Parts: sequence; structure tokens; C-alpha cells
Amino acid sequence: DSLDSLTTIPLHAFRFLKPNSLQMEILDSGGVTMPTENGGADLDTLRHRKPRSDSSNGLLPDSVTVSDADVRDRVDSAVEDTQGKANLAGENEIRESGGGGGEAGGNVDVRYTYRPSVPAHRRVRESPLSSDAIFKQSHAGLFNLCVVVLVAVNSRLIIENLMKYGWLIRTDFWFSSTSLRDWPLFMCCLSLSIFPLAAFTVEKLVLQKCISEPVVIFLHVIITMTEVLYPVYVTLRCDSAFLSGVTLMLLTCIVWLKLVSYAHTNYDIRTLANSSDKANPEVSYYVSLKSLAYFMLAPTLCYQPSYPRSPCIRKGWVARQFAKLIIFTGFMGFIIEQYINPIVRNSKHPLKGDLLYGIERVLKLSVPNLYVWLCMFYCFFHLWLNILAELLCFGDREFYKDWWNAKSVGDYWRMWNMPVHKWMVRHVYFPCLRRNIPKVPAIILAFLVSAVFHELCIAVPCRLFKLWAFLGIMFQVPLVFITNYLQERFGSMVGNMIFWFTFCIFGQPMCVLLYYHDLMNRKGKMS
Repeated sequence: DSLDSLTTIPLHAFRFLKPNSLQMEILDSGGVTMPTENGGADLDTLRHRKPRSDSSNGLLPDSVTVSDADVRDRVDSAVEDTQGKANLAGENEIRESGGGGGEAGGNVDVRYTYRPSVPAHRRVRESPLSSDAIFKQSHAGLFNLCVVVLVAVNSRLIIENLMKYGWLIRTDFWFSSTSLRDWPLFMCCLSLSIFPLAAFTVEKLVLQKCISEPVVIFLHVIITMTEVLYPVYVTLRCDSAFLSGVTLMLLTCIVWLKLVSYAHTNYDIRTLANSSDKANPEVSYYVSLKSLAYFMLAPTLCYQPSYPRSPCIRKGWVARQFAKLIIFTGFMGFIIEQYINPIVRNSKHPLKGDLLYGIERVLKLSVPNLYVWLCMFYCFFHLWLNILAELLCFGDREFYKDWWNAKSVGDYWRMWNMPVHKWMVRHVYFPCLRRNIPKVPAIILAFLVSAVFHELCIAVPCRLFKLWAFLGIMFQVPLVFITNYLQERFGSMVGNMIFWFTFCIFGQPMCVLLYYHDLMNRKGKMS
């Protein structure tokens, strides 16, 4: 075909477009004029235009000259845009008319819609799943497929588990007569309120200049140390349930972190208030029992005299979150009793015996353990902390970030537990940097504090000091630097996969098996 036949656009093809917009489309496309009365287009303007520098698009024959290629490229673009809009308009009119054809079916002339003479392939395009276009597409359908497959696979596992073990949930799962033996731990929880009052008394005395600064520091050290050692002693002395011991130790760690923040923040405020070069001229030192009481109840570990507040309490929203909390807590209990306990009981020590058997047990335990961990995160960090914030009108509710997209282990620790992260940065990391301690020792010190409290929360209720939790947290330090290097070298996906593997596939199931078998061995020796 000649070049003129390719650029001949019938006048009827433009009947679906507004004349003004059509003229702008054609004129902006590179000089194509409006069709003439005989159906052709005047190409004199195009042929005399200066060709572009990139005249060849890689799809034209070698025989085409530079000027012809430029003309054809411009005309193709004009024809494609015009034909596409005509086709779209035709489709819309056919759809609105109920699918009829011709003049009787909505007055649509289909003679010039999707003409065979119009090329169907005009641009270089990538397939949706190619490496250049896969992240530019929406994967909502694939996400729905993953959800359907996940539900189907887990439904089969539930049926298989019920057929093999039966219903394992006991009627005394939530509360039983043996729970009354844990009353010393309950009384210990109530008595923890003494320590914030003691810290407030110390701050009141220093405000009245009754004691010196070194005495204040010494008294706060005594208060915080006693607050930790007292619950540890009660837990070890009483034959309490594991869940009761974990609850007491978690509450003990939270109170200790709050007391340290209270003492450290007041010390910093006193320092700024007494210094000549104040960083903030509005800083003034005062103590208030009301602000301390609010801080001890608020979902934060960092003390400050006032917090951003929300305007009101949404009672209906709180009721819905409570309902979700009950449902997901029951789901966690179901997974623990119905899946994790049978797997753990039928396993051997992962560091003893056959290696392949140990790997199989860890992989089998990883899936239900992952579900429990995700439910725990959702229940505590999203539901419970938001409920508490709503009841107290606490405004700053950034309790976590998108840690599931963590590009490295360091990103995960900075995003998954924002109250603890802010406490570490405020009271450990940057104080070390201000004292000219290098960055790496400051990071190690922050992980050391975290490792000690992880060990306390698990080893004390188990009455078993094997340091598995401590070593597991300290093992994160080299992983931080390794995943940072891999992220810089190979991109973010490698670090994210290593994070998921170390935490969910290997780390947590291995710790569960280690503590369970060491606990069973200790009970066997005692009996």
C-alpha cells in the first residue's frame, strides 16, 4: 500500500468525536490536517516538516527513507488516537443501546469501527508479568487467589487435625480451680503501683531541694532494681502457671521501662531548666501526680508532662475492638491447644537426634507458630493498645509501622514495636552517642537491654535459665549488618526474605522446641 492509503482517514470515522477536540488531536499529532471532501488527507505539510532526530522506530522496513518514516510515525500516532476514540465511542453507544447493530440498534454506524485496514499493533508493549512491568500492575486478583488457597489448605489441615487428635480444647482452658494458686502473683501485680509512688516522692523531694542530685540518682536506681527483683522472687517461689508468670513479668518490664523514662526525663528537664543555654526556653521543671498516673496507664513508655489528646471516646468503636480482641484471643488459644501442643509433644529435642527429623519438626511448627505470632501482634499492638488509647484519649497511636515490608532486620526492629523503639532511642541509643560512644557499641547495648528482658519474660516463668531467648536476640546484631549489606548489594527483596525466614521459619519455632524439651527434661529430673 502507498503511504497515502495508510493516512486516509474516512470522514465517518470521526462522527463519534466532538469537532473541536478532534481538530486539536489531529493538529497536535504532528501536522495532520482535517480530511478533505474526497476522504483523503493532505500530506504536503507533513512531507515538508523537518524529520525528528530519532526518525526510525525499529519497526519500519529498511527501504523507508528518513522523511517517510517520520511521516508514517506521526500519521500512525494520529490514526491510532483517533481510531481508538472512535472505537470507544462506538462501544459505548452499542452498550447503551442494548447491543443492537446498525441504525436500528442505537443509530451506530459500525462500518468504520475496528476497520481491518487499521493496524492493531502500533506500539512496543511489555507483558504484564515481565520484569519491567510486573511491579506497575495491580495484583489484587492474585492476592484473592492466595487468600482462597490459604483458606483451602488450612481447612484441610483443620479437618486432618480433628480426625487425628479429636477436639483437644479443654473446658478449663480459660480458668480452673488451679488458677487460684496464682493469687500471690496477682497480689504482686497490684503492689507494683508502690514503685511509681516512690519515684514521685523522690522527684517531689528534689523539687523542694531536700536532696541532692547524686542522692536522686541513687534512689531511682534502688527503686528500679527492687521493682524487677521483687516480681522475679515471687514468681520463682510460687508454683504458678506459665501464663500467669509471663503476664507478671511483662507487666514488671513495662513498669521498669516507664520508671526509667520518668527518672531520666525529669533529670533532663532539670538540667535544661538550670542551664544558661536552654534548648527550649519554655522548659520548666515541675512534678504532678496526675501526669504520672496518666503516664503509667497510657500506651507509651516515654514520659512527658503532656501528650496529644483525642477529642472524645468512641464507645461503639471500643465495643467492636473488644469483640475482635475476644475472637482473635480465642483463635490463638485454639491454634495453641489444637496444633502447637500436639506437634511439640510428638517431637524430640531439635539439637539431639536426626537432623532431617529436627528440620521437619521445625518446618511443621513454623506455620501454626506464625499464625499465633501474627494474632498476638494484632491483638496487642493494634487492638489492645488502640482500645487503651481510645479510653484515655491518647492521641499518638503510631504503635507500629509497616514492619512486614522491612528491608532488613534493623528495619524490622525499628518498625514493629514503636513504644519500645522510641524508648531505646530516647534513653539508650542517643545518650550513648552524646557520651561519644561509637554507633556500633550503642546498637549492641540496645540489643543487650532487649535480650535481658526477653530472657526474664521467658526464663523466669519457666524457671529455666538456658539463655535461648537472650542468645536469639543477640544473634540479631550480626543479622542487622548482614541484611544491610545484602540490601545495598542485591536490593530490598533479599533482606525482606531473610527477615521472614529467620523470624518465622527458623527462629521462633526453634526457640519453642528448645524451651519445651528443656522444661520437660527439668520436670522429669525433679519427679
